[in-house]
Amino acid sequence: MAQVEKRGGLLRKSSASKKPLKEKVVLMYDEIFMTEDPSKCSPRFWEELFLMKVNLEYLEGKLESLDGEELMKIKDNINCLFQHCIQALGEEHPIRVVNALQTLCALIRGVHQKNKSTSGFDIINMLMGFDKAELCMKNLMESLDSLLCAEGSESLKSLCLKLLLCLVTVTDNISQNTILEYVMINSIFEAILQILSHPPSRREHGYDAVVLLALLVNYRKYESVNPYIVKLSIVDDEATLNGMGLVIAQALSEYNRQYKDKEEEHQSGFFSALTNMVGSMFIADAHEKISVQTNEAILLALYEAVHLNRNFITVLAQSHPEMGLVTTPVSPAPATPVTPLGTTPPSSDVISSVELPLDADVQTSNLLITFLKYSSIVMQDTKDEHRLHSGKLCLIILTCIAEDQYANAFLHDDNMNFRVNLHRMLMVEFIVTHMMKEFPMDLYIRCIQVVHKLLCYQKKCRVRLHYTWRELWSALINLLKFLMSNETVLLAKHNIFTLALMIVNLFNMFITYGDTFLPTPSSYDELYYEIIRMHQSFDNLYSMVLRLSTNAGQWKEAASKVTHALVNIRAIINHFNPKIESYAAVNHISQLSEEQVLEVVRANYDTLTLKLQDGLDQYERYSEQHKEAAFFKELVRSISTNVRRNLAFHTLSQEVLLKEFSTIS
Repeated sequence: MAQVEKRGGLLRKSSASKKPLKEKVVLMYDEIFMTEDPSKCSPRFWEELFLMKVNLEYLEGKLESLDGEELMKIKDNINCLFQHCIQALGEEHPIRVVNALQTLCALIRGVHQKNKSTSGFDIINMLMGFDKAELCMKNLMESLDSLLCAEGSESLKSLCLKLLLCLVTVTDNISQNTILEYVMINSIFEAILQILSHPPSRREHGYDAVVLLALLVNYRKYESVNPYIVKLSIVDDEATLNGMGLVIAQALSEYNRQYKDKEEEHQSGFFSALTNMVGSMFIADAHEKISVQTNEAILLALYEAVHLNRNFITVLAQSHPEMGLVTTPVSPAPATPVTPLGTTPPSSDVISSVELPLDADVQTSNLLITFLKYSSIVMQDTKDEHRLHSGKLCLIILTCIAEDQYANAFLHDDNMNFRVNLHRMLMVEFIVTHMMKEFPMDLYIRCIQVVHKLLCYQKKCRVRLHYTWRELWSALINLLKFLMSNETVLLAKHNIFTLALMIVNLFNMFITYGDTFLPTPSSYDELYYEIIRMHQSFDNLYSMVLRLSTNAGQWKEAASKVTHALVNIRAIINHFNPKIESYAAVNHISQLSEEQVLEVVRANYDTLTLKLQDGLDQYERYSEQHKEAAFFKELVRSISTNVRRNLAFHTLSQEVLLKEFSTIS
């Protein structure tokens, strides 16, 4: 008997006969693409269709191959297919449900491809018809909600989430996807929360659920009342919030692990061989090439949780086993399209390892620590656009955290000891390592703002952090020197005086309030020593801003603010420098040691006069809508595009589902 090969929906005999035979399901699709109602000649047409294994590629390709006019001719049949898919979701036979879900995915994606240039209303009309859209979507959302909340098949739940992600990301700009109006009215928020609060479901579907929620929250968030925003902001169930935190922590931890693996690979493989051959001159360049795709989708979910829900802040500090310690996947994951935004969910073995019981030998961590590790890696290299977006989002999240009283209490608690393997010390290292031709001004301003907000908390609560503050002071002075030495180039693109003023005011904060939060009196002395030691940099800054503030140019006002802010720094320099020179002359010393300078400083505090500067410990609170709307719109567009790309055919494959339902004849 001749063997039969299956190719693209066709059945071809391997014998001498070359005439292709179509699969039955493909023949049925062809009937749907005729203008006649296929059930007229075959009353059991729809019933039989959903028992057939879906040929996604053929159905989607067929929809894409038709032009707009041809598609309109079969609109009634498309509407009928859509409605019968929804009816099939209520069937007891799981194979019918599976086939209906997959058919809906193909329909939505296929019709979307034909309607890219037209409004979302055309898509609604083509899929459901305007007159039936409200009822259709109500029934669809109710069925999906029931399937997600039921005790049944995990594979069905997975397919429901894939369909919802397909529905949400059908347009690049999700706020233009008018189908989502029905998703707002018929909320699946509670179903998503149930997945996150239930450990078995969370392990299987947590990643998709969290990404779906993050996208739904961003639907027309600035134009109308989004029920998902309202509901997320008031969630107070501990199990749900912890579940969300675990999913996010696991995804970020997976990124950190991948980076660590690549780092070790570089050090032990080609990297070490290169070093042996040509010495260590290329170490820095080789190190910079270590790159792992960032995950903006999960970072967006973390941001929305931190920004919208005050209760989620407590989740940041929840201890859990270190998720970097994971096993190798048991089976290889199917190949996925390359995605710049890395929205592919991590392997399931990592997910299941998240909730191991605490063990004395297992290194514990928490979401905040995992996030800090992630940020320390991402902010090493922000030249790539996606890493720049990721770095910016990290700093926005850090800004929200730095403004929160509880998060600050945790950050500054000496009793909370976690080992943090930062690949770069965050704020200080960022300041030092990003002084480049393509100067990331926006990131620098955010970085300095985070430092300022942390200092405001320390001053307010009189927290004395045991930290080598001299590293920060030195980094800030070096940044000022960079701004001055590149004045002409930078002023062509940026208002450098905004950043210079923020840096000077950080020093003013230390000068005015340092005695309330610096760890020891000697730390305060060291501050003065650093200012005096680097007085030339402050003198040069004063000369530059004085020159520009006395001219009638565009920088007059901005530069004059820096001039006024330097008053106390200049008072310190002008007060102590003569006394240090006098001490050196009297004692016949050509160059004083640090201890000798500090001795002069301590002996002459009493005669120093400083001006009280107002508002140093005040800051403008973070506001997304007024300042960050454009950034988030573009970010969500990128995430939506990449989530859609990742919903490849293999993710909707029936193989696993058919195995699960193999008992059904």
